[in-house]
Amino acid sequence: MKAEDARAEGDPRAPWRLFWAAFLVRVLYITLAHTYRVHSYDDHFPFGWEAGRIARSLVTGHGYSSPFRGNTGPTAWLPPLYPLLLAAIFKIFGIYTALSAWIALVVNSLFSAATAAAVWEIGRRCFSRANAVWAGWIWALYPAAMQYSVRWFWEMSLTTCLFAWVILLALRMRGINRGSTSPGALPNQTAGWIVFGLLWGMIALSNSSLLLFLPVCGLWILAGTWKGPQSLRDPILAAIIFIACLAPWEMRNYAVFHRFIPIRGNLGVEEALGNGPGARGLLMEYDHPSQSTDQLRLYAQMGEVRYAAMRGELARATIHADRGRFIANSLKRGYLFWAGVPSDVRWQLELPRLINFGFISLAGLLGLALALKEHIPGAWLFAWAFLLLPLPYYLVTVHARFRHPIEPLITVLGVYLFQSATPHK
Repeated sequence: MKAEDARAEGDPRAPWRLFWAAFLVRVLYITLAHTYRVHSYDDHFPFGWEAGRIARSLVTGHGYSSPFRGNTGPTAWLPPLYPLLLAAIFKIFGIYTALSAWIALVVNSLFSAATAAAVWEIGRRCFSRANAVWAGWIWALYPAAMQYSVRWFWEMSLTTCLFAWVILLALRMRGINRGSTSPGALPNQTAGWIVFGLLWGMIALSNSSLLLFLPVCGLWILAGTWKGPQSLRDPILAAIIFIACLAPWEMRNYAVFHRFIPIRGNLGVEEALGNGPGARGLLMEYDHPSQSTDQLRLYAQMGEVRYAAMRGELARATIHADRGRFIANSLKRGYLFWAGVPSDVRWQLELPRLINFGFISLAGLLGLALALKEHIPGAWLFAWAFLLLPLPYYLVTVHARFRHPIEPLITVLGVYLFQSATPHK
């Protein structure tokens, strides 16, 4: 490669430096800030919440069951990927121990650090090496980007990593390589589609809400690589691999509950908590089985399938009875998804957090609008992600963590916005 081409490509070690810097910073924070010391409230429920309870049930020989207090029977409350990961940690390092907590957060940090490397390459391929450097280091070091990996025992870091890499895979398969003066070589398309099917299978088993984006992502790749009907062979292979990833979970659910459950079985409950009687646009956590003894008793008596169906029917009846309130609540949730969901902390702490959250969203949205205007490669793929991923949260419930899977794209696009506003000499 010529010297100028090498400079345009950038140092191939840069993503690795980003990865290790991001990982070490997160591990140091976990260790020095003692975030692995989980409060023992409610028999350590904050350690993974429902995922932690399921993991404990698995390790103690009760199977995939009991997401709340007591032995309440089989569950499909959560997709299995993160609970199984926690179960493996509990099996090796102990149930609800400080060491298990430290290991779980370190594993989260691995996923978050791997996301930094993906952010770097997305920025380089779609925009420039300068974008890659700024976006990558912001993801590596900015506290808001690392919060879920160092404090939360949940699937956000895992899901975000998988989603960032599936976006990067799509860019690679389309041959987008804007940051290079030489044409980017297309990867082996068959291998690319195999990885595509595997990544989406893991995403489905981590956070199935993201599946709304799957058809668009696949069609976007296919549109840029179409060479006739024979081009369908590899996407069909990816679909088979995707279905094979989900098949053991679906077969288990059918064997246990005697009905088809589309990945997770708590949709009706979430609908009720967001749209049931008294809904005001926020999650009514006080009516959740994890907090309400009455609801937990109903859950245990009826069984998960009947209980979720009952609460779903209640939510839909409430929506039909007052469609105006549902529309108003959905609009409110849409606003909160991008502006920030208020919490109960003091306003001196809450106001800066909400300003920061809203500013980041605005920068990402304006960066996306500019990228579309300038016909940046990959901009329409990003736009579909911004459009589709939040939809379930507009309609059901909203939380600040639900934005996390698209935050790598927000980071890249926000950097693009500010770099575009800088005069070039």
